[in-house]
Amino acid sequence: MWLKLFSFCFVATTVLSIDLKDVELPPEHIPYFFNAFPKLAKDCEQNPECPYKAVVGKKVCWGYERDCNVSNSYHVRPQCPGDHRGWVQTKDAQYDTFYTQADFGYVKEQIEDSMVMCEASFQGDSSLECSKYLRFCRGRNIMLNFTGLVGRGDNLRYKTDILARGQIGGYCNFYKDRLLKESEHRSALQSWAPELINFVQTPEKPIAAGVCDVTIDKPTYIMKIDATVNMYHHFCDFFNLYASLHVNSTHPSTFSKDNNILIWETFTYYSAFQDAFKAFTKNPIWDLKEFRGKVVCFKNVVFPLLPRMIFGLYYNTPLIYGCDRSGLFHAFSKHILHGLNVKPQLRTNDKIRVTLLSRGTTFRAITNENEIVEALLKEKSYHFQRVVYDKNIPFIKQLEITHNTDVFIGMHGAGLSHLLFLPDWAAVFEVYNCKDPNCYFDLARLRGVKYVTWENKDKMIQHDHKGLGPDPEKAHAKFTNYSFDVKEFVRLVAKCAKHVRNRRDFRNFIDAANLKGQHIEL
Repeated sequence: MWLKLFSFCFVATTVLSIDLKDVELPPEHIPYFFNAFPKLAKDCEQNPECPYKAVVGKKVCWGYERDCNVSNSYHVRPQCPGDHRGWVQTKDAQYDTFYTQADFGYVKEQIEDSMVMCEASFQGDSSLECSKYLRFCRGRNIMLNFTGLVGRGDNLRYKTDILARGQIGGYCNFYKDRLLKESEHRSALQSWAPELINFVQTPEKPIAAGVCDVTIDKPTYIMKIDATVNMYHHFCDFFNLYASLHVNSTHPSTFSKDNNILIWETFTYYSAFQDAFKAFTKNPIWDLKEFRGKVVCFKNVVFPLLPRMIFGLYYNTPLIYGCDRSGLFHAFSKHILHGLNVKPQLRTNDKIRVTLLSRGTTFRAITNENEIVEALLKEKSYHFQRVVYDKNIPFIKQLEITHNTDVFIGMHGAGLSHLLFLPDWAAVFEVYNCKDPNCYFDLARLRGVKYVTWENKDKMIQHDHKGLGPDPEKAHAKFTNYSFDVKEFVRLVAKCAKHVRNRRDFRNFIDAANLKGQHIEL
């Protein structure tokens, strides 16, 4: 079963004065955690009840630490077998570029770009530091004044005027010119510039001066989120929140679930994917209505990386050609699956588990889907299922199906974001990319799973060649339906299945399952 970290938290808290009972990590991540916090590792060594002595002292690191040797970095590392197509001059440069664009090197860049905007002189003072362009910030004893929200209604989303000048600030040495210089990106979901340009140096310590109607003691993550109805877009939020844990990882409480999350809008948060927040917090999700009309002081606050940053992760991320497999995305996948208690299931045979995601929508349907399903059901080496991921299947159940799939099939659409949670050996078959060739191809590259798509357009039919949509002059391939040659479809599924069977980790998993006859933890 999954291991819960810190059954020995009473020892750790005597050293670091924190409560770690809510910190949970996938077993494979525990050595990295201990390496980052040697005091906790020492406590484990000295505590006879600590069950993790075997992993204490392992020379491992995530990849962004200053003294991290690449040979000891996170065990899933990029591979670059393909041509770099002129981006860089050498293979080493190709690897380094991908690592910085899409792996823990991206976290390292945010840390190294961090600069102090508001400097504390004494205990109890405020502080604020941010990465370049104010993409990520964290502060202590920061005041936010939400009295300006009174009378503004409950439809505040993607607004850049939530705060006015002086409605955010702290008692510190404020480097105003430095902050303004980094405020170039002022779009709602690109940076925290729209909010932080209103920062002021307060005449007194806000908490000590009694100006706070509410003081929040627990660490709080304030999030501006993308479209919550779309899995691809909403998981940009969850991924960047996870990456921000690493940018902020100067204290073990970073990985605690006993924190607060405040959504930067007045809409009551709801999403079909909202269970994903359970991997980050055990507390209710707040929105701005919680504090309308109040002055709030946060003892520890984080403004995480945002979903639509220029050259950010993972929305429209420009990736160098020829590389795949990001350790950061791999770790994110494991973090979510572990946090939601999604586990691999018992295998009683070596059949390839094939899942076809059927669209219950107007457009991008496979019109001859029943023929394809009938053909795949005849393949005796497959365990085949057709699913519709809608409100009738809870999201965690969807993840359980996905995580126990070897070949995942679907038309271009947000549901293909499930590929993030496939097992490492899996393949994703985007039946047709609808003239958006890079979106899920790149996401599959980042996750490190095999990607296949339709190869011969002569063997498919687009039923309305002009496309459909509200504006015929702007018709697009995404707004129509398709049929596919059944034999060619089956051939491409077989191509995916062959990849799975050739993977050593798949064979090891099957062998172990057959040997033990019980659930195997990945």
